[in-house]
Amino acid sequence: MDELAAKLRSVIQVTNGQPVSDGAGVRMTRMIGTPKLRTFDPFLMLDFFSSEAASDYQAGFPNHPHRGFETVTYMLAGRMRHKDNHGHEGVIESGGIQWMTAGRGVIHSEMPEQTDGLMKGFQLWVNLPARLKMTEPAYFEFNGDALPVEMRDGAIVKILAGKTSRGTTSPVASTHAGVLYFDVDLSPGASFREPVPAENAAAVVLFEGTATIVGRELANPSVAVLGEGDAVQVTAGTGGARFLFLSGRPLREPVAWAGPFVMNNDTQLRQAFADYQAGRF
Repeated sequence: MDELAAKLRSVIQVTNGQPVSDGAGVRMTRMIGTPKLRTFDPFLMLDFFSSEAASDYQAGFPNHPHRGFETVTYMLAGRMRHKDNHGHEGVIESGGIQWMTAGRGVIHSEMPEQTDGLMKGFQLWVNLPARLKMTEPAYFEFNGDALPVEMRDGAIVKILAGKTSRGTTSPVASTHAGVLYFDVDLSPGASFREPVPAENAAAVVLFEGTATIVGRELANPSVAVLGEGDAVQVTAGTGGARFLFLSGRPLREPVAWAGPFVMNNDTQLRQAFADYQAGRF
């Protein structure tokens, strides 16, 4: 693609994060999954947690079930232990990522491995297509050193999932929804520009500093949903900017969602609850 001829995606919606409490009382900011941005196909939910107060996160997320989608936990600071009923266990530390495909069913816990200090990061829920709702559960974990970084002019781009236009590829390279998931840190006044498949949905999740996208100024924390086009360009404000860039192929399938289960219809949801209560996860 000729980058100079690319159509830049403009902002069609901006929403602010909403304070929520989840798990056993963990305080977070919900960025996707709010009344103003309920879903963003193929993304179901995005939570941002950031606190130095142990009372905000110490209770963690004790055992709970999932079916029909994927969870992606990205740690910016702190330590979180994951353990599930399929024999997977590990600790995600600062800079690391854990990608879990719940598929047909998993019961897991996510508990802090610290009693003080900063706990900061994101959890993203990615929907699964109907044909994979009942796939076998899978789990991938990579520490910060395993995730590649591109040094661009005024930008540090960490590739959490997918592949950049320059060929840098995350170990989470192939996802069911063709997800691109980057952590971008911009110096004051610097710009990040990247081609985006025209068929993909795309958004910028700003969590530090200020930024401008095609004339639209953004403050943190906010989600900027982008319109049609084949490239994105984000320019940092005077204090710099840090954001997540999210893109993926919309599934365009019915969503039936109740608590920890995301299926395609109510019959499947009822079956999910029955299977969980009968110990079939």
